[in-house]
Amino acid sequence: MTSSPEHRGLSTALLLLMAVATGLCAGGNYFNQPLLDTIATALHTTHAAAAATVTIAQVAYAAGLVLLVPLGDMTERRNLAVGLMLAAATGQAISGFSTGIGMLSVGIATAGLFSVTAQVLVPLAATLAAPGRSGRAVGTVMSGLLLGILLARSVAGVLAGLGGWWTVYRLSAVLMVAIAFALWRALPASRPRHATGYLATLRSTIRLALELPRLRTRALLGALSFASLSALFSTMAFLLAAPPFDLSDTGIGLVGLAGVAGALAANAAGGLADRGGSQLATCIALAILVGSWPLFSLGGTSLTWFLVAMVLADLGLQGIHVSNQSIIYALAPEARARLTSVYMTTYFVGAAAGSSLGSAAWSMWGWTGVVWLGGGLSLASVLAWLLDLRVAARAELPAAARAR
Repeated sequence: MTSSPEHRGLSTALLLLMAVATGLCAGGNYFNQPLLDTIATALHTTHAAAAATVTIAQVAYAAGLVLLVPLGDMTERRNLAVGLMLAAATGQAISGFSTGIGMLSVGIATAGLFSVTAQVLVPLAATLAAPGRSGRAVGTVMSGLLLGILLARSVAGVLAGLGGWWTVYRLSAVLMVAIAFALWRALPASRPRHATGYLATLRSTIRLALELPRLRTRALLGALSFASLSALFSTMAFLLAAPPFDLSDTGIGLVGLAGVAGALAANAAGGLADRGGSQLATCIALAILVGSWPLFSLGGTSLTWFLVAMVLADLGLQGIHVSNQSIIYALAPEARARLTSVYMTTYFVGAAAGSSLGSAAWSMWGWTGVVWLGGGLSLASVLAWLLDLRVAARAELPAAARAR
């Protein structure tokens, strides 16, 4: 397969369009989180069954990361991104017209599987960016992804109050079709320089995971940190809907806006990465994430502390995530889609595990159990980072010896 001409540099308008697309695709997997209590009532099902849709979305997304994202290293990326987005829109439409928990689960699974458009566009932004600007490009697109997730929760809550829980799914399907058309017109053609068959690409993805120890350590760090927050995301609606808060779907959705500050971390971490400061960004972000959990404990009875903790937790998570991506993309620039597949698959396996464990902790020990679980997972993230420091130091020793 021949390569396309290099497109160095991204216009601000195109970068923002990519950010909107990633936010819409990724955010669609979070519509249900502030609506779980209402969905359980409307579809005559249990809280556990409603909460399971959070895990379904994350597992489906992980499957898309394994099976679909590597296609970015073997096929034309504009066609891939647009096609995936249209398929995700179909899943959102199914969800929006669901009459039972089974149909809703099918819609959420379909949307989750194909919403990996976001993880096709993030490495594409790094590829198309001007030299020395890839970290900022990734940070900008990741800011859109984060804002999409946060606004998804808030908009879902508001629209549920206005027109029913299904409204956000129907509106999302229409918007995704429109954004897919805009991407088709705006994105340049982008083909990989060297492409192999699908099975060979999947095998090479596994080989990258085995051969690059820092890919493994950074993926582990991402998985543990996201698992920490996923324990919160899968249970916060139950906490906030009950006394002493008694919040409506709209109120629960608006609480999610507290994490918008995390979008600032994405840009800041990307800028630090471009200046060689990824480890410093990781250290700061981890300290913020760990420090948020004692505040979540106070947030069990205080909305103010809950909001403060939410800001800090999202800030820390996004700082870790963007730092991770900046590091792994530098390991093998020609294989960014496959690196993304390995990293993000691990990331969302962590999320699915965190959601399941969070639901179990809530059922057995309530909010206290969720806080202890999330705090423990955030401390495990610190251990993963210390392991990454050791691996990075070992990798630098041979390089220093060669330089002598």
